[in-house]
Amino acid sequence: MAVLNEWAFIGVFFAVAWVFPVLPILGARILAPHKPNPLKQSTYECGVETVGDTWVQFKVQYYIYGLVFLVFDVEIVLLFPWALAYNQLDLFAFGAGFLFIFLLADALIYAWRKGALEWL
Repeated sequence: MAVLNEWAFIGVFFAVAWVFPVLPILGARILAPHKPNPLKQSTYECGVETVGDTWVQFKVQYYIYGLVFLVFDVEIVLLFPWALAYNQLDLFAFGAGFLFIFLLADALIYAWRKGALEWL
């Protein structure tokens, strides 16, 4: 019976996890004023009226640079506390940190060899 209670707790957790994001969205949909007009629905680009087609395709390479930046930004956030506690780490934490560094370096080398980091 104790196992059933643990699974019930997880079920309630998932139910509440769905309620928290859905409730504000539905509340805003119901309570927010909706008065569309052509000026509100026009395309707005930094205060300048758009000329021509407003749907411009960007090179995928810009997104790749953003993802590489994000990966190394997250790496710094995760490795900074690891480096501060370096003297108190046990062997498992030490190995986990080096495995993390190895995987990120492997991904960087892979992206570099594929030419994803070359600016065209």
